[in-house]
Amino acid sequence: MEPHKTVAAGRLCTEEESYREAFSRFLAGTDEKITTHSYLQGIVQSLPARRVFLDVGAADGTTTRHLAPHFERTICIEPSEPMRRTLALACPQAEVVAEPVLQARIDARPDLALFSHVLYYIPRDQWAATAQRILNWLAPGGLLLILLQNPDAACMRMVHHFTGLRFDLRELADELATLPPGVVGTIDLDLVPARYRSHNLDETVAVADFHLSIPGSSSPTRDSVEQYVEQHLRDGDGGYVLRHDQHVLRIKRPAL
Repeated sequence: MEPHKTVAAGRLCTEEESYREAFSRFLAGTDEKITTHSYLQGIVQSLPARRVFLDVGAADGTTTRHLAPHFERTICIEPSEPMRRTLALACPQAEVVAEPVLQARIDARPDLALFSHVLYYIPRDQWAATAQRILNWLAPGGLLLILLQNPDAACMRMVHHFTGLRFDLRELADELATLPPGVVGTIDLDLVPARYRSHNLDETVAVADFHLSIPGSSSPTRDSVEQYVEQHLRDGDGGYVLRHDQHVLRIKRPAL
């Protein structure tokens, strides 16, 4: 998961700072950015046009900054004011829209739209409408990438254990496949591997807490999280490993 922001716009600044600190700990021990950026680089190189890039829920701009140089224009949707400040430093050339995606207005036709790890914070009954809104912005032949953790990987099994929640892009793919002709061309699902490693129990528990901080769910006790980490995440070498492979839904808009 990433520090979004999108539906957490009312979160107090101090809470956002705490959330971002936990996210930083997670980034220090995971290969997610390396594997994800490599995957996205290949996608970008395959695009027939690279005029406009839209990053929906750009957060701190780490991925935005990586992809923006390949496009003539970059637009970001980011409702969180603290995140927008960081985004402006990371990617000053990006145009930033402060409204949430369902209220945002985009004056461009993106060739690529990225919607990365935001759906955890959007009510399930709004997933399809949110994805369709982004699809409607795309240029003919444009591509929408939706990233979410694989629900069958260790991290999401942990989330389901403590919260009962399950987030599955395969369900969204089935819904989008029923949209009228002209909105969706092809739909494909990719898997991008990722794992977090640590030899520090406290750090691993903090990272687990980070992944369990989902709006609307109750927070488990630290003792229960530590017990889960010790039981399920030990790597047999004195450390801990948390697999958090990502699903990527690739949705192409039909060309004219």
